[in-house]
Amino acid sequence: MSRPLVAVLDYGIGNLRSAQKSLERVGADARLTADAGLVRDAAAVVLPGVGAFGPVVQAIRDAGLADLACEAASSGRPFLGICVGMQVMYEASEESPGAQGLGILPGTIYRLPDTVKRPQMQWNKLAFVGAGADSPLLAGLSDTGDGAWVYFVHSYAAKPDETTIATCEYGGPAVAAVQQENVFATQFHPEKSARNGLRILENFVRIAEGDTSRASQGTVQGTAS
Repeated sequence: MSRPLVAVLDYGIGNLRSAQKSLERVGADARLTADAGLVRDAAAVVLPGVGAFGPVVQAIRDAGLADLACEAASSGRPFLGICVGMQVMYEASEESPGAQGLGILPGTIYRLPDTVKRPQMQWNKLAFVGAGADSPLLAGLSDTGDGAWVYFVHSYAAKPDETTIATCEYGGPAVAAVQQENVFATQFHPEKSARNGLRILENFVRIAEGDTSRASQGTVQGTAS
């Protein structure tokens, strides 16, 4: 069986290859790329990110990937943003006043409250909200019992809205994952979230294959490297 081609957008900031390697591990033909033809040919597109909102979104534009990312998100193909890659999908962020995000998702990214330590650099438990219990991205996970623990590194987050499918408790509910039709995003790092993170990435690959019926079965073993 052929592996779905997943384009991981390469704009030269941070360890983007870790997301690519984790996607390969769960069955994707994942390519770290800035090639427009390859991005347009891909079955799915991933926008990872680490760092600050302004420099990251500027690097994406400098690499010629901003329009390609927006095009991919509006194409109906599965699209996944990760951490700061999620944040730059919004219109703006308090972290970088005046910097314009990609506008794939509506709204602004806000600083975490002063009542908690920033950044949140820890494991935290997901709570499913809205369509989260039925989301193909979160299939096979549970927000009850021991729950779905994942790894966060961030000082800013979106406010919950109708796209929110999971939150975590950190000075109040902070958005952990969103879904808007074919567009998905996680504030946490699935590639650093051991078995649960690999399950989420495997689910995304199944979505790219057009086969969400297999998403909840889960074939991942061990933990992410």
